[in-house]
Amino acid sequence: MKKTLYDKLWDEHHIHTYDNGYSLIYIDKHLIHEVTSPQAFEGLKQAGRSIWSKKSIMAVPDHNVPTKMRENGIKDPISKIQVDALNKNCKSNDLLKFDLEDIRQGIVHVVGPEQGIILPGMTVVCGDSHTSTHGALASLAFGIGTSEVEHVLATQCLLQKKSLNMNIIVDGMMPDYFYSKDLALLIISKIGTAGGTGYAIEYTGSSISNLSMEARMTLCNMTIEAGATTGLVAVDDKTINYVENKPYAPKGKDFTEAKRYWKNLISDIDSVYDKTLNIDVDKSSPMITWGTSPEMAVGIDENLPDLNDEKFSSKRQDLKNAFSYMGLKEKQNVNSIKLDKIFIGSCTNSRIEDLRIVADIVKNKKVAKNIKSAIIVPGSGLVKEKAENEGLDKIFTKSGFEWRSPGCSMCLGMNDDKLNEFERCASTSNRNFEGRQGRLGRTHLVSPATAAAAAIHGHFVDVRDI
Repeated sequence: MKKTLYDKLWDEHHIHTYDNGYSLIYIDKHLIHEVTSPQAFEGLKQAGRSIWSKKSIMAVPDHNVPTKMRENGIKDPISKIQVDALNKNCKSNDLLKFDLEDIRQGIVHVVGPEQGIILPGMTVVCGDSHTSTHGALASLAFGIGTSEVEHVLATQCLLQKKSLNMNIIVDGMMPDYFYSKDLALLIISKIGTAGGTGYAIEYTGSSISNLSMEARMTLCNMTIEAGATTGLVAVDDKTINYVENKPYAPKGKDFTEAKRYWKNLISDIDSVYDKTLNIDVDKSSPMITWGTSPEMAVGIDENLPDLNDEKFSSKRQDLKNAFSYMGLKEKQNVNSIKLDKIFIGSCTNSRIEDLRIVADIVKNKKVAKNIKSAIIVPGSGLVKEKAENEGLDKIFTKSGFEWRSPGCSMCLGMNDDKLNEFERCASTSNRNFEGRQGRLGRTHLVSPATAAAAAIHGHFVDVRDI
């Protein structure tokens, strides 16, 4: 029987299916951070259980950590309690952990692939919804809740209901300044934030094959915003070359043997998907979200929606509410939207490729005077080091950006980096819900290129025109 990539990964890890439709699957790698793990460790302790497989775990603090003046410690008492709890739990259980002082520290979904801890063919979980990032490596990866974190710690297994298969075929030549973040927003604007619910999405087509590994991670990262828990890209030579020589990847004969297996991590020819969507990107424009959901997105060269359009009839009230919250008007030109802050970072767009794109745009230019703060937060200490070795940090600071230390930063309003009420931000993160970056903050999701251009002009601008 012909199998999709998702079916292959599922079957490789399937243990048992119950009468209620749920299955028990084996988990290869468990990533943990300071926010969703303390309660799980406490649950283990109270139940008198031990960790099933310590070697499967990688820990790193990222959500609550400061991105500047780290030497002064963590000011917020709750954040400090969570980070201290992670330190204590990892030390007492002898778990692999990258501390704040370790150059390998960073955002969990950046660090895992960067270290070769996440490999093709694995099942990967983390108490964080954007675990879907790792599907770029053809791993079956998804976020789990705190009670499930405890369950995986104790059993190395997880109850899951098998998803249906969706294939999003992307063809055409990616236009200049149209990146994988734009592609993700384009897809979500077409299928909606519930379009992928119940599905595992595999991305195929010539455009996907041409994406770098970092760009594939961005696309898979945003899959959760389309309602699917899993995004996948099949293994090819780019995948194998990316993994080779990573610190925790197999070496020598082990790598040769692993590579032989990895090359089979593709959907069989003529395998059947439950749903297929075709997208041609030839004439696509850079994207920007204008509302309070990732599906509320338009091209940078368009106007905001006209709610009298019949196609919005079923969602008219939601869109009206979004316009009100965001302080915008129907049919408003995108380029008329002025900004207060710029955030370039997060597990979506904080890798070296993203930073190089930003540097190319802002070199020898200055951040606009109306921008109160423009910050760039690398995804890990190693990304930071590489950027500094290439002189990118000097380009950023000379242009007026703040160059920070790695962490989740302004993605989620859970640390010192937040929006004030009614401040408007061009953000390379992944969610633009009400209050996501701070109470009453207004978030526009964009690519690093669009964020960089907006920082220089003080408002949104088509990066292709500068």
